[in-house]
Amino acid sequence: MTSTAPTRTTASIPDPAQAQPRILRVLVASQILSGAGLAAGVTVGALLAQDMLGSTSLAGLPSALFTAGSALAAVAVGRVSQARGRRPGLAAGYLTGAVGSAGVIIAAVLDNPVLLFIALFVYGAGTATNLQARYAGADIAAPGHRARAVSTVLVATTLGGVAGPNLAAPTGTFAEHLGIPNLAGPFILSGAAYALAALVLALWLRPDPLLLARSVAQAEEADAEADQAAADGGADTSEGRGGVVLGALVMVLTQLVMVAVMTMTPVHMHDHGHGTAASGLVIAIHIGAMYLPSPLTGWLVDHYGRMKIAAASGITLLTAGILAAAAPGDSVALLALALALLGLGWNFGLVAGTAIITDTVPLATRAKSQGLVDVAIAIAGATGGMASGIMVAATGYPALALTGGILSLALLPAIAATAYRR
Repeated sequence: MTSTAPTRTTASIPDPAQAQPRILRVLVASQILSGAGLAAGVTVGALLAQDMLGSTSLAGLPSALFTAGSALAAVAVGRVSQARGRRPGLAAGYLTGAVGSAGVIIAAVLDNPVLLFIALFVYGAGTATNLQARYAGADIAAPGHRARAVSTVLVATTLGGVAGPNLAAPTGTFAEHLGIPNLAGPFILSGAAYALAALVLALWLRPDPLLLARSVAQAEEADAEADQAAADGGADTSEGRGGVVLGALVMVLTQLVMVAVMTMTPVHMHDHGHGTAASGLVIAIHIGAMYLPSPLTGWLVDHYGRMKIAAASGITLLTAGILAAAAPGDSVALLALALALLGLGWNFGLVAGTAIITDTVPLATRAKSQGLVDVAIAIAGATGGMASGIMVAATGYPALALTGGILSLALLPAIAATAYRR
């Protein structure tokens, strides 16, 4: 009886190949909802702060706050996921984001900047959770398909992410009918979207992908299939710590540059006479470019390697920075193109960096380590958001865009150094 226990244990575990499509469908549904919640707040956060404070120099503060909040949430979601699985971790993160959205609305009604900043910090949990969900897509994916699994989850954010900014104007009108300030309207959408995303995950993310991955690995160890267990665990010990550092660096730099330029683009457009609808369109195009190319990016990463696409990220971000700096303030088309390239460069970096991290980190510490990496990403976003307003007030938007593009080139020597060590 003892000798047959491992076989029965293996048989009782759901087949990952059969479970993966269902897991991806549930993650896709939650990402569509959370994408709307994320994008709606990004579109008007800076404008709301500018309106309440009467200062452009602090317009980057909302982005800094909700990305700082996402840093704390990334730790919490990672730890909960490590202890209890992806389902409770992700659901709790989205629910916290919904609470933050409600706080922003209350702050706007009361015209209370302090409450606004606290609420934006809490709202950042939705941002962290939206990013952490990509790891869940790769938990039980075969090593050669991990980037594509990640990209499937990311691309789902496109639908909500594109819809969210374009609903800024109508939700603002709806808010006014309720006696709520116009710019707080999109946060009504954010709160509802995050709450629904939490509900979808809590009810239907079964089996839990991280817990299933662990069960499969443990059962295969018991069956003495150590070679297959190592493949499912996804640890590439040849890269070791260097792979973790490189993957984190790729995602940190792309996040820093993207958030800094994206945050101040609506303010830059507003200063040149463009309305909420025009800035919403540009941000929608940007967010579409952040997520829509994901299936192609995943295929490129799996087929041509993580390093090459990570390098392409730096070059694309440089191009975006140069174009944004050179574009006339009254040219919506050129700004939209620059923001599209900015989103594409971020996408290249995120998919390649995530694949590097997932390949390198052992399954036993995967969720916790991924959460810590996302803390660094969130801190980079907070830094970019905070510094962007100060830099634009001191030197102007073109200088910010060009500086960001040049900074992204730091990826290339790091990638080259890691490639030579391998």
